[in-house]
Amino acid sequence: MSFAAVDGPRQAVVLAGGRGERLKPLTDTRPKPMIEFHGRPFLEYLVELVRDQGFEEVLLLLGYLPEPIQAHFGDGSRFGIRVRYAVTRPEHQTSARLLQARDQLDPLFLMLYCDNYWPMPANRLWARYQESGAPALVTIYRNTDGQSRDNVRLDDGFVVEYDGTRTRPGLHGTEIGYAILRRDLLDRLADGSMPIEKGLYPLLARERRLAAFVTDHRYYSVGSLERLPITERFLARQPTAFLDRDGVLNRRPPVAAYVGRPEDVEWLPGALDAVRRLTEAGIRLIVVSNQAGVARGAMTMGDLAAVEERMRADVTAAGGRIESFLYCPHGWDDGCDCRKPRPGMLYEAQRQFDLDLSRTPFVGDDERDGQAAEAAGCPFLLVTDDCSLSDLATQLIARGKLLP
Repeated sequence: MSFAAVDGPRQAVVLAGGRGERLKPLTDTRPKPMIEFHGRPFLEYLVELVRDQGFEEVLLLLGYLPEPIQAHFGDGSRFGIRVRYAVTRPEHQTSARLLQARDQLDPLFLMLYCDNYWPMPANRLWARYQESGAPALVTIYRNTDGQSRDNVRLDDGFVVEYDGTRTRPGLHGTEIGYAILRRDLLDRLADGSMPIEKGLYPLLARERRLAAFVTDHRYYSVGSLERLPITERFLARQPTAFLDRDGVLNRRPPVAAYVGRPEDVEWLPGALDAVRRLTEAGIRLIVVSNQAGVARGAMTMGDLAAVEERMRADVTAAGGRIESFLYCPHGWDDGCDCRKPRPGMLYEAQRQFDLDLSRTPFVGDDERDGQAAEAAGCPFLLVTDDCSLSDLATQLIARGKLLP
């Protein structure tokens, strides 16, 4: 479902006017959002993101070197979305850019920064915005991996403290620049002398009127030179698929039993050939599997490693490759984040391999797999008695890529 289909904002407003000082010398002759990855400017990926989420218009708020951006995007017709512009001085703060473009803003709009890419599930943002009843919503990366410095404190789904200095105690989470805002909130930005995250967000946080959409999906940036290599890797978008193990690759053992020895592995018909064909098609494969038998004492992590070694050997002999096996060894009631239907293993793989989970299908065989995929934003493909991994591999390969 697209964002527009649920009556959310149809206008995306992109703040893209800064000088990009931390990216010098790359930004001496071009604006930050026009830095290229795989032959395309970073801003093009953002424009396509909002287009694919159902937005009808992008308003680009420009300042430093606006001409290359305007020349590349024109009126947007080449990209299938309407593009408009508002140009202010490079030294203007983000709040000043918004205030000067006020007549071009819709009453409700999505705002994002030109230097962060996050695979936004816009319909989920809109649902959270409606549920909250707040006039503004910001997106918070949970930041459990310490990717950035925390700048917010949350309470029951709301930002209750926003610290632009990132120094106060008790902060947890990073605001990443994707927000839903009402235009009338700009009335509280008196003179445009501060960035919006300093002039508006702390006020709303103190009033408990700043809702939070919290995500564990890493975001990718052109904010500094050191972040460019990981962003390059992410935007390469190497085709990848997740596979459950028992019931997808090998025969599922009886209830309360486990595949605890190499000789217990019984491959399902066509599974090894499916792995080979997916590998030859350039699709990276990652196995994610609950293995509560470790916590229950039915097997050890060493037993699990021996089973994995046997499976890798069989896959290699068949001409295929599995990039990684990820397991949850915890018990049913341990409360971990990794046991499916929780999505912890999918997020672990996302960070390890810089995946876009919205483009990474999960092939599973039961309800928990589907729930984990839904929680992480992955497309889900179900193995049944009538639809094997081999059948699904044929479908994926025939498409030529995992997602449009």
